[in-house]
Amino acid sequence: MTSNHSLMLYTELAGFRLIVFANRLGCDSAFSQTLHDGLIEGLGAAIDWVRTIMDLERQSLAGDETAAFQLEGEIEIFGRFTINLLDEIDIDYDTHEYRLDGGRRISAVAVDDTGVHFDYSELVPLTDEELGSLAPLMRDIVRQTGITIHARRLC
Repeated sequence: MTSNHSLMLYTELAGFRLIVFANRLGCDSAFSQTLHDGLIEGLGAAIDWVRTIMDLERQSLAGDETAAFQLEGEIEIFGRFTINLLDEIDIDYDTHEYRLDGGRRISAVAVDDTGVHFDYSELVPLTDEELGSLAPLMRDIVRQTGITIHARRLC
């Protein structure tokens, strides 16, 4: 990431955040407001991260070797940044446990007369109809910024 790229990304993210804020005014349900709030929060976190990267770029250009090393790591981690609008599941395949939305761990082991089964909860993506006016905005954000956005619910 170069400083020009960071500045462009910052501008795009800030613009999208304003659009989502404006779009939230037309929400007709609490569910839609929750989705908008999640996207606003996620875009805000991305903006803060890009600010950090820009600051590290400035320090690196000034000759700070520590900042240059940290910058490399921040860019790599930011490349995996994801915005989760609803449910998030963390599966530990070693212990056969999962955790929903950062809550307590739940065992996925089920035993019956046919043997041992592992029953993990599943997340399904929301449809464009469920996302409403956010659907095209989310596609634009992903296309222009490369940031992954998940809008999935527990089934």
